[in-house]
Amino acid sequence: MKKITRALISVSDKTGAAEFALGLAALGVEIISTGGTARLLREKGVPVRDVADLTGFPEMLDGRVKTLHPRIHGGVLAIRAKPEHQAALQAHGIEPIDLVAVNLYPFEQVAARPDARFDELIENIDIGGPAMIRSAAKNFEDVTVVVNPADYAPLLEEARQSGGSISQETRWRLARKAFAATAAYDSVISRALEQRAGVEWPQHLSLNYEKAMDLRYGENPHQRAALYQDPAARGQGLAFARQLQGKELSFNNLVDLEAAWRLVEEFDEPATAIIKHTNPCGAAVASALAQSYLDALSVDPVSAFGSVIAFNRPLDGPTAEALSKLFVEAAIAPGFTAQSLERLSAKKNLRLIDMSTTLSDDCGWQLKAIGGGLLVQTPDRLGVNPGEWKRVTVRPPSDDELRALAFAWRVVKHVKSNAIVLARASVLVGVGAGQMSRVDAVRLAVTKARELGHSLQGTVAASDAFFPFPDGLEAAAEAGVTAVVQPGGSVRDQEVIRAADRAGMAMLFTGRRHFRH
Repeated sequence: MKKITRALISVSDKTGAAEFALGLAALGVEIISTGGTARLLREKGVPVRDVADLTGFPEMLDGRVKTLHPRIHGGVLAIRAKPEHQAALQAHGIEPIDLVAVNLYPFEQVAARPDARFDELIENIDIGGPAMIRSAAKNFEDVTVVVNPADYAPLLEEARQSGGSISQETRWRLARKAFAATAAYDSVISRALEQRAGVEWPQHLSLNYEKAMDLRYGENPHQRAALYQDPAARGQGLAFARQLQGKELSFNNLVDLEAAWRLVEEFDEPATAIIKHTNPCGAAVASALAQSYLDALSVDPVSAFGSVIAFNRPLDGPTAEALSKLFVEAAIAPGFTAQSLERLSAKKNLRLIDMSTTLSDDCGWQLKAIGGGLLVQTPDRLGVNPGEWKRVTVRPPSDDELRALAFAWRVVKHVKSNAIVLARASVLVGVGAGQMSRVDAVRLAVTKARELGHSLQGTVAASDAFFPFPDGLEAAAEAGVTAVVQPGGSVRDQEVIRAADRAGMAMLFTGRRHFRH
């Protein structure tokens, strides 16, 4: 245990600082402080000694220099058990500092403002704060460092229970937290300045994520997993969603929820997406949410068992009533009405995920780990604009076919490649996902649709990449598909176009592909 006799408190976020200082002072701890923190503490009745009194120098350069002084860092860094360190303190009249409570200038908050000037960013880069934090954390054997106001109360309680002392276990835990804080701070600064400089891919990539929770396990029970949040996302995205009921979320739940949510976000009309192992086994739009759910469920009710389902409207009573009849792992929506929550409350294990406060997620970079490295890419934000697509066949698509093609192109983006989607104007009919050849993806989509009793006559197809041979398109035509949308770009495009013309099909080229690995 190490007794606290002197504490330095200098904080940007002053939440709880006065109460913390009062508690320390009541234990006989001398409080040292700077600038605005010192003023606040005096206003609250805390006896405070100014840092300038300790150093013999006033705050300088508009406050840029306050604590960068040997009388501060010597008092923090001195190892108490080393006689030569103690002799140096005595020789120079330096008093030991046993606790450092510091948090940093709000650089991240300033950087998040669209109107923030460059000079504001620079002025909000803290110098003395990180230096004090690192000094105290390095010397955790003798010094307690606090960077988060949430730690004030438990730290005070420990000090009260132990006569003003703090255990080594606590000092070590807080030191690790302190180093993580300064590392994250530098990461945020580096990324923000690179963005201001217009650098898309920085030479050194620093990531800053905070653990939100441990997960039960990873993709399989023998794998460990956790959920981390990106502070730069500012509370947006699935990682910040509210869980309203149900069992704790698993790794696979979150992966499927992300896939489901991304798909329903594609549509302006009321939409439902049913996801199994990240692939849609049902998707539909309708004038009412409940109808979109029933239509999506009709695509593949067998696969929908144990699925994850997303809605792009607040879940209402009629939709909840229909949903309650199916075993579902999780449902995600931008809100839930009181009637829907009441109806689904009986399904205690059903996870309900509320996205109502996290809608404007920009997604940022997409990351994928490989051995020894990390792949980073921008998201696939390719929109749907049939007016820009190129008709390559003799026959143009009808208006109904064009609506169905636009629907199918939105869905195929969210299917693992090689991907084929069969659809009508507002509902998915068949899916061929993750096949090694495109013709097999077509055959799988056709076979599954037929097994589930769907007529394919008059349906349309979307392919996430070009048809390398006519065989895939011919298989779709034989099944009853009348129109196709695909990127084009194969060396055999003309053969594929001729096959479409022979079958009387309409075909459009988008010029862009939608691979999803």
